Parts: sequence; C-alpha cells; structure tokens
Amino acid sequence: MLLTSVIIVLREVLEAALIISVLLALGNALSVDRRWVRWGVGIGLLGAVVYAGNTATVSDWFEGVGQEVVNALMQFAIYGCLLLFTVIFSRRRSQPLVNDKILARLMIASVSLAIMREGSEILIYLSSFTSDWALLEPILLGGMVGAGIGISVGALAYYLLVNVNRAWSPYISIGLLALVAAGMSGQATLLLIQADWLPAQAALWDSSAWVAEDSVTGQLLYALIGYEATPTPIQAAAYFGGLLLPLLLIAVSSQSSHADA
Repeated sequence: MLLTSVIIVLREVLEAALIISVLLALGNALSVDRRWVRWGVGIGLLGAVVYAGNTATVSDWFEGVGQEVVNALMQFAIYGCLLLFTVIFSRRRSQPLVNDKILARLMIASVSLAIMREGSEILIYLSSFTSDWALLEPILLGGMVGAGIGISVGALAYYLLVNVNRAWSPYISIGLLALVAAGMSGQATLLLIQADWLPAQAALWDSSAWVAEDSVTGQLLYALIGYEATPTPIQAAAYFGGLLLPLLLIAVSSQSSHADA
C-alpha cells in the first residue's frame, strides 16, 4: 500500500508541478509578475477541496458519468489555456505590447484547473481510507513521499529550464509544455470514451510488454506525456493532434509577426 500511494500521489502531483515549473520559466523569460503563482495555487487548492467534497453529486450528473465528463472538460480547458498561452507567448517575444495580464490570467487558469483536477483525485483517494486507521498511516506517509518527489522533480525542471542556454530555453519549455498539454488531450479523450460519449475502438497497438501502464515507469510516463499502452485511433488522433496544433500555431504566428515587422 505504501508504494501504491507513492505512485498514485506522485503521478497526480507531477503533472501539476511540471505545468507550474514550465510556466514559471516562461514567465521569467518575459518578466511576468509572479503573483499569478499564488493565485493559481490558492484557487486550485480551494477548488480541489470543494470538488472532492461534492464528488458524489458530480458523479450523478450526465446519467451517472458526471465525474468522467467534468474531469475531461477540465483537461480540455487546461489544454486550451496552455494552447493560447504558447501562441501569445510566441507573439509576445516579438511584440512587447501584448498585455502581460492575459498571459498571467491564462497561467492562473491553467495552474488552478490542474491543481483542482489532480488535487481532488488525491483527496478522493485518501478519503477512501479514513475509516481504517491502520491503513491510513502508511497511505499518508506514501502520499507525502510521492508529493515530495513530484514537487522536487518540478523544482528541478524549473532550475534546469532557467539555467539552460537562453537561446534554447524557450523552445525547450514550449516543447515540454506541448507534450504535457497533448497528454491531457489524450487523457480527456479516454475519459469521454469511458463515459460512452465517444465510441470505443480497437487499440492501435499494445506496448504494455515494454512498459506496463501500472508500472512505476508507466505511471511516470503517464504524468509526463500522457502515456497509454493501448491507445485507440481517437486517442492517438487527440494526442498527436494536440501536440502538433500548438507548434503549428506558433509557426504561423511567428511568420505573421515577421511579416508585420
């Protein structure tokens, strides 16, 4: 149980930690006021508590698949915020007059939704053991270890991004952000398949023989890039489309900026 709780909490914390670390690094590149971090984390934690406390009510929505649908909508909302952020960021570097408040609000929305989504999952998981104190202690210990590792990885990613060559740092940060965002698009699609809002399909491939989804490596890859061992065509399209779209929009935006100049 200790290792299981470490992996589960680590997976949830790592996604939010990576988003915060990458956005912090990109915000530093443009000297955006860091107060957005406090707002994003605060709103996210409050939202996680409220959402976790009303899970039973939410689950009854949409004919009993409310939790899957709401979680999917949050994932798509995070993706949309990150997509807009990357496009505006690319134009902001060439057009300093772009309003920094827009970037800050997108960062607040991304972080608050990510923490609300991942934090509520942790709270729901922990609450299932509150009636058994013998199990709760190792679960809490494992959760603290997992959270500590996830936060540490996020901090390490931030310091690596801000200390790498300045010419390459924005490109690496945007690439990492695109991977995380694409993973969320793929995860949201899977949730809608589970809710029967999207059709179930046969898997395109099965990579579980190399990396099982329930292994430590599989869980970490799930948090980092949305790894799925048996993706369906819809999931693969959502993932790769979600990965290519921000890169395509950035390229178009950059060309437009150069043409305007």
